Amino acid sequence: MNPGDALGPRTFAITRADLVAYAEAAGDPNPIHQDEEVARSVGLPGVIAHGMLTLGLVGRAVDEWTGGAEVVELGCKFTQPVVVPAEGAAEVVVAGTVKTVADGLVTLALEVTCEGTKVLGMPRAVVRG
Repeated sequence: MNPGDALGPRTFAITRADLVAYAEAAGDPNPIHQDEEVARSVGLPGVIAHGMLTLGLVGRAVDEWTGGAEVVELGCKFTQPVVVPAEGAAEVVVAGTVKTVADGLVTLALEVTCEGTKVLGMPRAVVRG
């Protein structure tokens, strides 16, 4: 990997069934991730994906790009919800660019979108290359 290298976008589908499975695994039963009425009652546009599920998909993209390199840092700001429709799936697209390579560490600048809208602010990863 060299500075400026573009990393091919990865697209991940998130369904309502995925939200139920993630809630069970993560121990996060918050109804905004499963109940349309509750989500709308608190001002959300609908049922939304867990932020950490979205970030986990970013980690999956990083793993695919780097062949399983050790992730030293992975972070972001949660800026927009990923709304998951009752039927079908929300598609989260993770794209990246190699920002720096120094001292055995590779820093990746990332962009994470859903329906063309950035859903994570300042996402980045650092891996030991």
